[in-house]
Amino acid sequence: MNRFASLRTAAAVAAVTALALTASACGSGGPGSGGSGKVTVWSLQNDTLNPVQKLSIDSYNSVHGKSVTLKTFINDPYKKKLQTGLNGADAPDVFLNWGGGNLAEYVKAGTVTDLSKRLDSDFKAEFLPSVLAGGTVDGKVYGVPMEGVQPVAFFYNKDVFNRAGIKEPPATWQQLLTDIDKMKAKHIIPIALAGSQSWTELMWLEYLLDRVGGPKVFAAIEEGKPGAWADPAVETALGMIRDLVDRGAFGTKYSTVGQDSGGAYALLAGGKAGMELMGSWAYADLLTSAPGFVKAGKLGWAPFPTVPKGKGDPKNVVGNPCNYFSVTQKSGNKSGAVDFIENTVDQPSYIADLLSIGHVPAIAGIKGQLMGGINPDYTGFIYGMVADAPTFTQSWDQALPPDTAATMLTDLQKVFNKLMTPKQFVQAMGAA
Repeated sequence: MNRFASLRTAAAVAAVTALALTASACGSGGPGSGGSGKVTVWSLQNDTLNPVQKLSIDSYNSVHGKSVTLKTFINDPYKKKLQTGLNGADAPDVFLNWGGGNLAEYVKAGTVTDLSKRLDSDFKAEFLPSVLAGGTVDGKVYGVPMEGVQPVAFFYNKDVFNRAGIKEPPATWQQLLTDIDKMKAKHIIPIALAGSQSWTELMWLEYLLDRVGGPKVFAAIEEGKPGAWADPAVETALGMIRDLVDRGAFGTKYSTVGQDSGGAYALLAGGKAGMELMGSWAYADLLTSAPGFVKAGKLGWAPFPTVPKGKGDPKNVVGNPCNYFSVTQKSGNKSGAVDFIENTVDQPSYIADLLSIGHVPAIAGIKGQLMGGINPDYTGFIYGMVADAPTFTQSWDQALPPDTAATMLTDLQKVFNKLMTPKQFVQAMGAA
């Protein structure tokens, strides 16, 4: 299951259970048509988010006298549906997408509406700039953030750190290397890595390339500029990864560990590993799989460390900025679709419901609300990471074309498994 597209179905907090019990499956509805006033929304099937969406739609319909219906799809079928369905007779008015390169493909195909002049300027100003940028293509807004932000961060076991004599999470690369050695000396796997799924390894390359060369390096790769993969920062970042592997940072059996099966979480919560680099959904996942560990205050979190002489801003983050609502070009009720978006995703009740399921909304100025809500230390940390980030780079396997992303993930796994050198990776991706 793709970790972004699944919206972390395992991330349910207790509050959502009551919602799930009372919310029924949503009707499919038909496409918006001129004069009908109807709006159809396509989204992913998710037991955590869908009840919140249903409540929001019911409220909107009741207050505004509208007829909005929600149709949900399982992850992989949904991706295929978007490729063919946005131009079909049953095209929706509003559809969920992942922004970034994913959204740019729809813009290129002419299947999505430019919302720049359709959205109220005050409404657009409500979102964190680095997240709204994920729904912007060539300076025009095509997507509106509709759920929680998903930056990647370090998660660590405080008990393990104490056993290894580590007082605080590493702020610099050298401190990380020192901490790795300290944990190895105590026969602890320094960093849990679910190496059987290469997207978990990609997070390391995403952060290291940003720290070493800055966000412009990947931006050139994403734009398909000739020679972009050959930028020296790419090989340097890969070399740092190989140094970690050779140092034993991930132990010796990381290639057999799974993320979706909970293997890396079990190592971290069970005290067999000290740290894990993972998306922000890790908190809610661990709250589900190891509630005693989290509730006892043994889970810590921290940003990715700085890198010596790096060109990237230490406040930059990587991950999935958000998921987005966009309006199809095919829609016969664009005004109704925009009205629905503008009167749901920024509403106080919707924000509160997202918080109740462990999502941190991409709305500016809600830190005070976070501090008075559920898990304030954690949600405040995640919100601060994104709010302070000069750049929020989308996960590469979402930003790049599918074929390129598949090759990249396969070859990166070879680098981690010592089957390919950093230089060979660069050459292979340049050829791809």
